[in-house]
Amino acid sequence: MKTAPIDILDARILVVDDQEANVLLLTQMLAEAGYTSVTSTMNPNEVCALHRKNHYDLILLDLQMPGMDGFQVMEGLKTNAADSYLPVLVITAQPGHKLRALQAGAKDFISKPFDLVEVKTRIYNMLEVRLLYKKLEGYNKILEDTVLERTAELRESEARYRSLTELAADWYWEQDETGNFTKVSGPVLEMLGIRVDSLADTGSGHVVGWNLAEQEELQARIAARQPFLDFVFNRINADGSRQQFLVSGEPMFSRSCSFIGYRGIGVERTVPAMERSIAGNDDAPAP
Repeated sequence: MKTAPIDILDARILVVDDQEANVLLLTQMLAEAGYTSVTSTMNPNEVCALHRKNHYDLILLDLQMPGMDGFQVMEGLKTNAADSYLPVLVITAQPGHKLRALQAGAKDFISKPFDLVEVKTRIYNMLEVRLLYKKLEGYNKILEDTVLERTAELRESEARYRSLTELAADWYWEQDETGNFTKVSGPVLEMLGIRVDSLADTGSGHVVGWNLAEQEELQARIAARQPFLDFVFNRINADGSRQQFLVSGEPMFSRSCSFIGYRGIGVERTVPAMERSIAGNDDAPAP
């Protein structure tokens, strides 16, 4: 990522000095160097309002001014919530003020009397950094907006998926990575052995509930994080009638490939009459 020289020369610059001679010297120097957007003020009380309006890329700020010195101006600039970066290059004839200015938030300093080559170099370098910072902020905003947009799309897609699966299935479930159910509809808890009362023996010779071997096989597949399609699952009701389900499921993973849970659907299958007859006559006496 690099800033083009033309972008630097088009940067917005404000010169702040109570000495007209210094203002004229700096603005003329900047114009001769090719800078196209340079303004100035000799009133330090105007600086904060001007910056909020124009969003300067660089403020050349004299520290020694009557009424309101450069340190007070910098404190006022810090209240600009729209810009956390303080684009200030201070101008001072006092060596002892340099460190204090940097601690107050200034990014660099120019010493009086001016060395024009040094002044132009420091201004150019600071503007290059400033514009790179603004580009980075722009990229971060685009990235943030893209993430929010993709997250919204993902949530919408997930909602459509759930809606369609619930419409197309007799039951639906989701588990988190620890096996806890986060969404359940239909008899899935009984299938997976959570509601063990449905597997009780009625005393009639029939186990009222789900097929234990099939239940164990389904649990094993889920524990191994294996997908399965149309797994056949049977249930014997208290009256001896039989129900059959086709069960499908898949593990869920995050974008970083971490396991985050399981989800599945199932539909009840019509048991053929012959199979129902066989199931219903299992207790019939032998001829």
